Formats: sequence, C-alpha cells, structure tokens
Amino acid sequence: MINETIVAPATIPGTGAISIVRISGPECFRIVDAVVQLKSGTVSDAAAYTIHYGTVWAGKSVLDDVLVSVFRAPHSYTGEDAAEISTHASSYIVSELVRMLLEAGARFAEPGEFTRRAFLNGKMDLAQAEAVADVISSTTSASHRVAMNQLKGGFSVQLGTLRGELLEMASLLELELDFSEEDVDFADRSKLTALLDATIAHVDTLAASFRQGNMIKNGVPVAIVGAANAGKSTLLNALTGEERAIVTDIPGTTRDTIEEVINLDGILFRFIDTAGLRESSDTVEKMGIERTFRKLSQAEIVLALLDASLPEIDLLNNLDLVLQHVDFASQKLVIVLNKVDLLGEAVRNKIVSTFNNIVLFVNNKVDVVMISAKQEKGLAELKKLLVRSEKDLIPDEDSTFVTNIRHFEALKDASAALRNCRTSLSRNIPSDLVAEDLRRALSSINAILGTDLLDPEEILHTIFRNHCIGK
Repeated sequence: MINETIVAPATIPGTGAISIVRISGPECFRIVDAVVQLKSGTVSDAAAYTIHYGTVWAGKSVLDDVLVSVFRAPHSYTGEDAAEISTHASSYIVSELVRMLLEAGARFAEPGEFTRRAFLNGKMDLAQAEAVADVISSTTSASHRVAMNQLKGGFSVQLGTLRGELLEMASLLELELDFSEEDVDFADRSKLTALLDATIAHVDTLAASFRQGNMIKNGVPVAIVGAANAGKSTLLNALTGEERAIVTDIPGTTRDTIEEVINLDGILFRFIDTAGLRESSDTVEKMGIERTFRKLSQAEIVLALLDASLPEIDLLNNLDLVLQHVDFASQKLVIVLNKVDLLGEAVRNKIVSTFNNIVLFVNNKVDVVMISAKQEKGLAELKKLLVRSEKDLIPDEDSTFVTNIRHFEALKDASAALRNCRTSLSRNIPSDLVAEDLRRALSSINAILGTDLLDPEEILHTIFRNHCIGK
C-alpha cells in the first residue's frame, strides 16, 4: 500500500476561506500535472518548497484557480513526494478536485495514513506519530504544550534513555550467556542491581505522570455533589454560561450525571453534575444516587455543595454524607455554601466560622467558599480556587507527561518485568532467566517507540484509525 499514491482533503470544506487537498506517493507529481495546469511549467519539474499558481479545468470551464505547494522526498511530512493543493473552500470544488485526482491514479487515503507513512518512512517514531492527533485536538495551552513536547520528541528522548539503560544491562547478561561454559561474570550483580533500581524509578516516574497527563488532556474531573435542591444544576449552568442542566424546585430532578468541560486559565475542568443525595424509594433516582457515589470516587476535586439557608444541623448532616466518601489522600474537597444571598451578614459570618472550625478538625487542606449560584456571586472566587488547586498541572515547555493509555500500559508492563528481574538477581537466579525479563521490559519500551511490534499491521491500524482523514 505504501507504493500507492494517496489523496484526501486536509481541511474541512466550507468552514473557512480556503481548503487544502493533500496528495502523497510515488506518482504524486504526475497525477497533479494531469489535473492542474500551471501558469508556467509543470509540478514534476518544480523545485522543492515552492508554490505555483494553476487552474483546474472541468471540461471547458474552470473549476477553480489553485495554488500547488511542492515537497520532494525525503524532505516532506510523509517522507515521500507530496503536494498540497489550495482551493476555495467550496465542498463542491473539493469533492470534484479529489474525484479528478482519483481518476488520474490516486487512491483515497485511510484515516491517519499520511502520518502512518511518516512513521513508516522514519520521519518520526510511533510516540511522535500518536502525538499528532493530540496536537490537533488540543484545546488548552496546557494540553497543547504537552502534545507539542511529545511531537518534538521530548517523550521519545526519555524513552530512548530508558532503552539505552536496558540495552546496557541486557548486553552484559547476554555476554555472560555466550561465555557460560567459562563461568565468567561480565555483569557485576551489585552494579546491575543499582542500575535496575534507577531504571525502575525512571519507568515508575513516567507511568505516574499518566494521571496528571490524562487530566491535562481530558480535563480535571470535578464532581458537584450534595443534597437534593442544593443548587448543583444551577451551579453547573452558571459555570458553563448556558442551560446545560434542568433546574426545578422538585427534588430529584437530576437522576443521571451530566458532564461539561470548561477551560479555566489554560486548564480543562470536567464538571459533573450528580443526582442529589437523599433517601428515596424511587428506583431510578436510587440508581442515580449510586452513580453519584461512583463519580465522587473518580473525581480529582469534590465540590460539596450545601444549601446555606438550611438549619445548621441539616448542613452538617449533608456534609457528613459527603465526607464519608472522600479520600483525602488523593482528592481535594471544597465546601461550597450556596444561596448565601438569602442570608443576613451575621448569619453568613456564623456559618463561615462554623465550617472553618470543621475544616480544622477534619482536614486543614479543605477550602470553604460562599456563593450564590442563582445570582452568579462568588463564582470568580470559586474558579480561582480551582485553578490554584491544580496549578501544578500547567506544564513547563520541557515537561514530559504520559497521556496515552497504550503508553501507560506498556510502562506498567516494563515496570513489572524489571521488578521480576530485580527479584531474580536478589535470589541468584541464572542469567538466562534474568535476561528474559530484561527482554520483556525492552520489548515494552520498543512497542511505544514502534521499533519492535509483534503484530505491526494490527497495532498500526488501531493507532491511526482515530486520526482524521487527511492527516
């Protein structure tokens, strides 16, 4: 298939001033010349990195005037001869142009096939190729930085260092196996153990970054929980600026979780409006409450929303129900006192004092904020608090985070194999068995980079099928 010439729109027709049709492969220039008449010369004779004005004819009439950008192998995105044809952003023009290029001998590209060819032609490793889709889909400065760092090879450099460490250990052990009959130890066990410990720590650090990287990419999960009619749906609507959730005075209106992603100062927050916590005989509502507890356990931040207009004993009981399900070791709790517009200043001060004392008793890392979701008061303070609590998520230019589940699983496999290797060394297990665990760890790292794929066709298809057409 790599010997075929492929074509696809690289932009969405009709959404801007121009559209770009991309074509790549051994017959690229001949096919373009068959469809586009340049003002002077031909694409086949054009120099690399040049742009040429031309016309596409549909019979005796002009389909469009276009610009053709020329890229010659191996200095192109795919590593092949490639061209990009810029047209007006008419869906009719683009579809007709693609049809004519197909008739001239090209084949319509599969999803991600241009990037797949870039990988197969050595223009980037597999980790970088997967980062292309992340760059395109990035919606915040944080996710863009992480994706660009991976695309530029930051993650690959880390993996390359790991791979070098593993190769060094493996080569020493393999050398021992080659000279096993002479009973010679080329691999000092104490040195190997120290190197293994350092490598395990390196792998585990990268794997641990997946939690943070996943939040940068997909949003920090924030569960809005509390009793029925505390104002959870009103808060979600106020944060998003639209009627995302149905708001009524009837308890139990929200029976399933509703999610909305919001960008706050370059960090994505995935707010989850949950069913109200209360006693209920309604089967559907009870299922919603069970889901509330599941979402609460999965959240990075828990907003315990309380109706401040209720008697103090009810407030404390409602808070206690949330506290029972919060893991303070891994979750951030924010107590949000809602409907403060219904209270006088003296009552507000008393409530704040009460809950500040509760925080000191329960966990001094808990924050308390007062809002009126209905009147949208105190929301700016709440947003600042959320951003402040996740400020470490904003990466530096050189920060490396794992954001891909495939990479995370491979790192976990590598860590397990290295730990087996470490155990084998401590028990004086023969070198051939230690070497086998090292090979497993090395294979896991290679799989991320794409240098050692057990079933390359299936793996590459799985990875690139989620890329957009034309990329």
